Amino acid sequence: MSTKARLNRMFSEQGKCFDVAIDHGFFNEFSFLSGIENMKNAVATVVQAGPDCIQLSAGQARHLQNIPGKHKPGLVLRTDAANIYGNVLPRFLFSELIDRAIEQAVRLDAVAVCVNLLLLPGQPELHHQCVRNVTLLKTECEKYGMPLMVEPLVMLPNEEKGGYMVDGDIKKIMPLVRQGVELGADVIKADPCDNVEEYHRVIEIASGIPVLVRGGGRASDEEIINRTVELMKQGASGIVYGRNVVQHPDPAGMTAALMSIVHEGAAADQALAILKGANNK
Repeated sequence: MSTKARLNRMFSEQGKCFDVAIDHGFFNEFSFLSGIENMKNAVATVVQAGPDCIQLSAGQARHLQNIPGKHKPGLVLRTDAANIYGNVLPRFLFSELIDRAIEQAVRLDAVAVCVNLLLLPGQPELHHQCVRNVTLLKTECEKYGMPLMVEPLVMLPNEEKGGYMVDGDIKKIMPLVRQGVELGADVIKADPCDNVEEYHRVIEIASGIPVLVRGGGRASDEEIINRTVELMKQGASGIVYGRNVVQHPDPAGMTAALMSIVHEGAAADQALAILKGANNK
């Protein structure tokens, strides 16, 4: 089956997408729960702001799909739980797929599924497990016409800066992105590089597969807005931001500002004015 019908629901007519990730509770980390303690309220707030998609786990997708009406974001279903985000790596690492992930995605009316392709220093077994996860999902995605979003994630050693710190080295990001494409990704969700003005190289290496850029940890309004503007100029098809939306004092205002960049090509000062205007209401 073709993935086109679902991709058409995920992306705008211009091929752009803003996906708000609210799947952080899947990973058993206390710090990830900030801003999403009450999931029903968190999802409702983001839905009202009107992004293209919301990324959720199978257990929390109901908060989106129980909302009546036609005009709500598409569901991107997170399919794997990993235990690599703490300040200290545990003795045993895993990235485990949920059972019959694609069947669950179809039942939940998802527009896509998301899976990690993790690269941690000195952890080849974990990388091997992720490669296997992607290949298993790809086979099932083909049966059901379900778009596969692969998340290549290059991480720094946990002891260097603490858990969940990405390595912005473009020479590490590019080959992992390319591996995701070679494994059959329909969409890539990738990290920004240290120098965002080089990000066109990541877009090129993705070989025509749309690239959505991860937001990472909380940043200032100015930093996240300016970075997003530059990434879109570099050729990104959109963004997948979580904590910079749900942990923001005004999630709806930040969503509106970011949507203006992704879909309208707004400049940084225009987007910041939208955010400021929302804050002053």
